[in-house]
Amino acid sequence: MTFPAIPGGLLFKVGKMRSAFGKVNTLHNHLLPWTDRPVVINNLLGGEEGIGDAGLSVARLIPNPWLFLEATGQVYRGDSGDVFRSSTRGDLSYVGRLRGYQDITESSNIDLGFSHARGHNEAGSEFLTQLYGVDATFRYRPLRRSIYRSFVGRSEVIWSRRDQPDGRQDTSGFYVSGDYQFARRWFAGARFDRSGRAESNSLRDTGHALVLTYWPSEFSQVRGQYRRVRYAEDQTANELLFQFQFSIGAHGAHPF
Repeated sequence: MTFPAIPGGLLFKVGKMRSAFGKVNTLHNHLLPWTDRPVVINNLLGGEEGIGDAGLSVARLIPNPWLFLEATGQVYRGDSGDVFRSSTRGDLSYVGRLRGYQDITESSNIDLGFSHARGHNEAGSEFLTQLYGVDATFRYRPLRRSIYRSFVGRSEVIWSRRDQPDGRQDTSGFYVSGDYQFARRWFAGARFDRSGRAESNSLRDTGHALVLTYWPSEFSQVRGQYRRVRYAEDQTANELLFQFQFSIGAHGAHPF
């Protein structure tokens, strides 16, 4: 449930939702610019399920003369897949995010964010997992040829601090991607991933991906992706992924 008109200019939500941590974690699968999620999202944020739980969220715009600035605070029950696990009723998890947006020119803009999440893990109530994230999105769409040319560059860096019985594990990961529209209905993209694993910083996975997307209409898309991942165990996976999506009927606006 969403309450958009709370006094004080607050946006209040309650129910089961995806948390506001970073960019990719907030997106459902059909909104992703790829057929999969980056390695760092799988290793540190729980993959497809991500950080999402039953709880409440409060967001507010921060007025200032320079840029669009929004602060979000969320409290959850404490169970988010493999990331957070509550052993008692009081083992809640918390997420905070500060997002800034600014137009650079009439054809380009930049979106920056800082996120923090804190909760308990499966080792018990005395063991915490803390996550920090920085994300950036750059968009370019020339006004005169907006239906034929565009570019979106994305990147996220995530740090994990995880308490374990054998000591704290500190690890990190990131992805960088770019998507270029070269014709009215065609998009090409590339992505590079690298991430340690939450339980062991000594295990690091590296991935590469090439993506080609065709939009027959605004209600459907066909996508092919080549993905190569080199895992820490010295194994390499080469995969060709195919995706077809379509939508029927009205649905809510996508996050920008």
